[in-house]
Amino acid sequence: MSRPVGYLSLAMAVVCAGGVALVRRVGVEGSVQGIAVAFLVVKLLSLAAVGFATYGCYRILLSVYDRRTADKRRRHDAKNLFRLGFGLAGTLAALGVATEQWVGLLFSLGIVGFAVTFALQQPLFSLIGWLYIMVKRPYQVGDRVAIEDSKGDVVEVSFLVTTLWEINGDLVSSNQPSGRTITLPNSVVLSSHVKNFTQEEFPFVWNELAVQVAYETDFEFATETMRSVADDYLGDEMAARIGRYRERLDETPVELEVQDRPTVNVVQEESWVEFRLRYLAHPRRGQRVKNELYRRILAAFNEHPDRVKFPVSRNR
Repeated sequence: MSRPVGYLSLAMAVVCAGGVALVRRVGVEGSVQGIAVAFLVVKLLSLAAVGFATYGCYRILLSVYDRRTADKRRRHDAKNLFRLGFGLAGTLAALGVATEQWVGLLFSLGIVGFAVTFALQQPLFSLIGWLYIMVKRPYQVGDRVAIEDSKGDVVEVSFLVTTLWEINGDLVSSNQPSGRTITLPNSVVLSSHVKNFTQEEFPFVWNELAVQVAYETDFEFATETMRSVADDYLGDEMAARIGRYRERLDETPVELEVQDRPTVNVVQEESWVEFRLRYLAHPRRGQRVKNELYRRILAAFNEHPDRVKFPVSRNR
């Protein structure tokens, strides 16, 4: 639909330009408050031609890019870039047509821009933040991020603000959507930490599942049971993901040993022992995976009540 609208806009621009040529050739008599009607008609038609031409080129180029790019994230970013570029070009062209003083216009824009820098510092910082987001890619549409005290999925990155679908918040927990949206100024990326949980190169994070048992438990049996249950459920999938992570790691000077299967760490508490299962999962499926692992591990433990004891202290 974008391309036909673009062609129609270009056709209207040609019609307006033809109207300008016709008025200049034939002429229109009369005046309005001392201003010649022919002059007003030429200006209006010229401005209309600029507007239609700018909008038509924007829609056509955007349609061509969308057809050649299947990635929704890149299409979203391109849409904003095209809007900014054609918006600035159309505004400059319209002002130039209206004033017919191109040199004076550029000089005036320099003075106005200098004044706007002081008057609109926060919006300007947000626009700079948007350019930083487009170039450095700390996040993009579709990523799950945490910025300052806000956490959610990025649904839109406009020139001035980033919109998130909130995760957790005051209403829910366990990384579940709350149904609320959060609007953050883009300038926040210039002065705050940005945590990206689903970056394009490696959209996975390590999770931990804690199970508390009594000191009377057979530690070796409990550890091996948890590891075996997790390995059966997601071991092969995790190994494949770790392969991707190691490839990324090889591109950096960081030397780090990464386990490609689930592991179990033991933490001693005052009245019980805590077994922490460590595994890899996608952030949006983290709670689902944790629930399933917890169910399977408890079922395996309950099959051997003589080897796995649970603490009964009320201090848990």
